[in-house]
Amino acid sequence: MTFLSANLAAPARIRRRQTLALVLLVVCGIINYLDRATLAVANEYIRADLGLSLGQMGLLLSAFSWSYALCQLPVGALVDKIGPRWLLGAGLVVWSLAQAAGGFAATFGYFVIARIALGIGEAPQFPAAARVVSNWFPIRARGTPTGIYNSASPLGVALAPLLLAPLIASTSWHWAFFVTGAMGIVAALVWVGLYRDPVRAELTAEERAYLEVDAVSAAAPKAGFASWLALFRYRVTWGMMLGFFGSVYLNWVYLTWLPGYLRAERHMDLAYAGIAASVPFMCGFAGALIAGWASDRVARAAASPVSGRRNAVVVSTLGMVAFTIPAALVDSNVVAVACISLVIFLANASSACAWSLATVAAPPSRVASLGALQNFGGFLGGALAPILTGYIAQTWSFVPALLTGAGIAFLGAMSYLFLVTRPIPE
Repeated sequence: MTFLSANLAAPARIRRRQTLALVLLVVCGIINYLDRATLAVANEYIRADLGLSLGQMGLLLSAFSWSYALCQLPVGALVDKIGPRWLLGAGLVVWSLAQAAGGFAATFGYFVIARIALGIGEAPQFPAAARVVSNWFPIRARGTPTGIYNSASPLGVALAPLLLAPLIASTSWHWAFFVTGAMGIVAALVWVGLYRDPVRAELTAEERAYLEVDAVSAAAPKAGFASWLALFRYRVTWGMMLGFFGSVYLNWVYLTWLPGYLRAERHMDLAYAGIAASVPFMCGFAGALIAGWASDRVARAAASPVSGRRNAVVVSTLGMVAFTIPAALVDSNVVAVACISLVIFLANASSACAWSLATVAAPPSRVASLGALQNFGGFLGGALAPILTGYIAQTWSFVPALLTGAGIAFLGAMSYLFLVTRPIPE
């Protein structure tokens, strides 16, 4: 019965709810990453206006990641307890107000505070998305929806220079923050108004059979804080945290410094650098979608869902390492951008597979919690990446900065490979 149910198509009403949930998650995710990327797009203008050094800009770029990473610790448990509808809705309001506040920045200290608030508000986005997928999709069909909502990340970053650079050029960098902040407030109202979790009492027998194929109930007992802490007893948790640290570190080297790198190290003019900075993230959009679809196929053929999805993360992360090395060393700008495009493709494939891994490695009642802990480890890497990259680039050049990122990502891949071997029991 379980095997047959796993291969049934979703009932029509469930399919409509799945589609609505994914559309809303993608829209919110695009706005999420537009907000994150605004600072990178406006990098040069803000540095000139506020008189910031490369090192100070590195600190400013990382301020978001520190608060975002630390908030992953409680927010996953809160999503599991309260639900994604209200947590993500509240997060959208907080981060959108923080984004708009960034437009009023006149000092380095004020800007840092605004970026810290942005990180706090954005913290529920991906744990909430993981919870939504675990609520609405059976266990062997979670890779594709995970890839779809993860595709919003590179798509938002790719759209940022295309949408915001003309806005900045025609007005000022301040308006980029005001406009994206307003978009988030509208998205918050739409999300809270339309999204609902499945309610078992309202489902038909066919719908319950489809959603309960993996014995996961959206109305599962809400575990307490002690069981959340118990996740730290398992090496799977540590492997996912350390592994995502490496992957996100290298991804955030490009996410935060790519426009500045293309301008400062490769001497591209602003218009060409804007286009060149968008191309890799469009490739990342494709990477997230393809990886999500492929990971479902791999998971069905693998010895276990955990090993199949873990192996996909490892291969993707090692690919990031392999293409970063020539990206750092070649003289040709075209070849460098091509290699960076492959790195970003694989980075988003790795991220999509890592989030789908969380849905099968976690206890059913702790999907958002484990996903958030993995994300906590990742964004410690994301917080360190812009600081260390800025310091190395300022002291030497971007070449050793990129190679350092490749080395850290390699260690992350090894953490996934050797520590993530079986699911955590309920």
